[in-house]
Amino acid sequence: MGSVQRAVRIANCSGAVPDPGDLMYNQAKHGPVDVITGDYLAGKFHQPSNAIQVNLGNDAEAFLAGKHEGWLPTAWDGLCKAIDLVAEKRIKVIINGGALNPKGLAEKTKRELVDAKGLDLKVAYVHGDDLMYKVHDLLSKDEKGGLPHLDKDNTNVKLEKDTDVFLENPDTMPIVSANAYLGMRAIKKGLDEGADIIICGRVADASPVIGAAAWWHGWKETDYDQLAGALIAGHLIECSTYITGANYSGFFKHDIPELLDLGLPIAEVEANGECVVTKHESLNGFVNADTVKCQLLYELQGTIYLNSDVKADIAHVRVEDESKDRVRVSGVKGAPPPSTTKLAVFYKGGWQCELLINASGYATKKKYELQEAQLRRMLKLLGVIDKFDILDFQYIGRPEANPSCQLASTTYLRIFAQATEEDVIAKVLPAWAYNTMQHYAGMHLTRDLRTATPRPFLGFYPAVISQSEIEESVNILPNKSSGDVSKYVVGPPKKTEALSTREDYEPTNAVDLASFGETVMAPLGDIALGRSGDKGANVNCGLFVPEQEDESGEKWNWLRSFMTKTQTRKMIGSDWKEWYFIERCEMPELQAVHFVVYGPLGRGVSSSKILDSLGKGFAEFIRDVHVPIPKKFLS
Repeated sequence: MGSVQRAVRIANCSGAVPDPGDLMYNQAKHGPVDVITGDYLAGKFHQPSNAIQVNLGNDAEAFLAGKHEGWLPTAWDGLCKAIDLVAEKRIKVIINGGALNPKGLAEKTKRELVDAKGLDLKVAYVHGDDLMYKVHDLLSKDEKGGLPHLDKDNTNVKLEKDTDVFLENPDTMPIVSANAYLGMRAIKKGLDEGADIIICGRVADASPVIGAAAWWHGWKETDYDQLAGALIAGHLIECSTYITGANYSGFFKHDIPELLDLGLPIAEVEANGECVVTKHESLNGFVNADTVKCQLLYELQGTIYLNSDVKADIAHVRVEDESKDRVRVSGVKGAPPPSTTKLAVFYKGGWQCELLINASGYATKKKYELQEAQLRRMLKLLGVIDKFDILDFQYIGRPEANPSCQLASTTYLRIFAQATEEDVIAKVLPAWAYNTMQHYAGMHLTRDLRTATPRPFLGFYPAVISQSEIEESVNILPNKSSGDVSKYVVGPPKKTEALSTREDYEPTNAVDLASFGETVMAPLGDIALGRSGDKGANVNCGLFVPEQEDESGEKWNWLRSFMTKTQTRKMIGSDWKEWYFIERCEMPELQAVHFVVYGPLGRGVSSSKILDSLGKGFAEFIRDVHVPIPKKFLS
């Protein structure tokens, strides 16, 4: 379709496993789109504990034991609900809902939807991300005895204790899944060969969008500026409603009805790689420069955004309102990709539990100190106190002074424990119960103590792997019930480029803060929006001044001059650990300052001890910290 010059309309239908099939149907029904993409592999709520886990690792053992289909039910639900409209409107569908078994979901789709309904649709699946069959060979190739960690080349970064402990304990901490982040090459090839529905496993979040845009516009593998623009378009729409009103730090400016039942975004990707982010007019929600900037700043690691097809330089990206619910994104520059890609390794990390205990009113801190002392004493008497990898006592919330009701006076203590041995974790609840009737004044808690019983957890290890180790292919199923699958192996990128050191610098041409005049202590969020998220063990945080509230640029000059690395450490407060490291850069066209804080998430989301294990709340915490803001900005 290289002759087509109009923008390709790519609609997202999912940003995580729970997104229901209705969303794919809505994107197909409520307006014209050329392609529907979906990212189902972002996270999972795993019952009964409701702990967010990464689904590839979480379902791997069940799949291998024949107790799980390997693909995601919500993706199948979407295909069932949308298939008739997809066929009628000739919409291409590219989703990663195949998870551990893209072949299985593709075959089911063809058999039970396409063939059963007599639809004229070609179904394909992408293969090559699952490297479990060779991960141990890859480990043995490394002279240090393990795949290199994603942050290994950053000499300033120290990894959490036990990050690579599984490498030394292959029997007690076996690897359960190892999936490489694939690019767009197999997707584009499938579309070039006429595929209508492409089921993927672990492709990078933006790869379906890049592949769709490259097919539509006939881009070559070396059209780096265009590919980089599509990469950022994919990044912008990959997270479901995060760009149409959800997870939006400016939400308080909107009425609650505007934030209900949000529609999902659409990226109109043009031939030069620029895009316009929009949505179906008939669906709820909103798209504006601020929602787009928030999503753009989400889960970054500086100004270079990576994919196995292209590097996108976003140092001078521009985000501009065009009209209602239409935002143009431009200024992205591309370069050849690295020769490596990310390999997500999950392994059996051991056992964990947590217990929540409430306290109301007076002397709360002393109450929690007593509870900690009681539990530690009993675990010592039971002979296991030194066998915990983590035994953490987290004081959540602070009671309101002169409370207006009991709930305003109530906080809770979160006791979190991890250990290699199940028997060690099993001692926590009886050790607590031994002193149940010796509790502090007014102790109370939920009657459901199941979270305090041992449950297994997965450790996460983000590795780097050469793309030459991957056999990436697209496989098109035959039109009839019999026949051969057409397999096309795409191979690694033909041209690659080594990664440069990430940008890290203090304010450029900083303005004297005294020149802004008198200050008052107020939350940083009074003048800055932002967003944060997880990148393995690390938290990223982007803060920006809404342009429409800063025509003179004074607030931006203040923000970039004020938000140094030292100031950020200060605002992190007692959460800061001396072994953490901060990188800082600026994006002047966005009026944004961006930080990566290395270390807070420990070994990553699936095993992190902190309550905000996805780092989503970090920016909101920083925005709530009071700082000396120039008084004139608040008037």
